[in-house]
Amino acid sequence: MVSCGIMNTMTTVTFDTLQLVEKLKSSGISQEQAEAVVRTIAEAQTQLITKTDLDIALAPLPSDLAILKWMLGILLAGVLSLVLKTFF
Repeated sequence: MVSCGIMNTMTTVTFDTLQLVEKLKSSGISQEQAEAVVRTIAEAQTQLITKTDLDIALAPLPSDLAILKWMLGILLAGVLSLVLKTFF
């Protein structure tokens, strides 16, 4: 989960757990194993995020990169001016 001080909303994909258990059982998996697989899938879905969540979390990156480019440019200009002052 991405955390940057913004409240993240989670999404859950809804599916018929009983139907999935029945499909797993019909393919040869025991009742207990099928239920465990379905529980694991249901629990894992609490970790899903949407594209909107990612867009919100990553929105500050372009402005942060722009600031870093300006800072790097100013730093390089300062170093270049010191080098030029030293040799010329």
